Amino acid sequence: MRVAKVIELVGESTTGWEDAVKDAVSRASQTLEEIKGVEVYNLTADVKDGQLVEYKANIKLAFGLHEPE
Repeated sequence: MRVAKVIELVGESTTGWEDAVKDAVSRASQTLEEIKGVEVYNLTADVKDGQLVEYKANIKLAFGLHEPE
């Protein structure tokens, strides 16, 4: 039976929520292998002078664990 681990991350972007999600997944993929899926569960943004200036995406990321040999 396959086992996956799930971690929570926050991605950030100055251009949009989709890019914030991509940021989190891209950074995680630098140190994690076998990323299997992502769940976006919260979107927020910082506001300055009435404009959205930084988008944030809270995600849960699932990745496979290595099987013992």
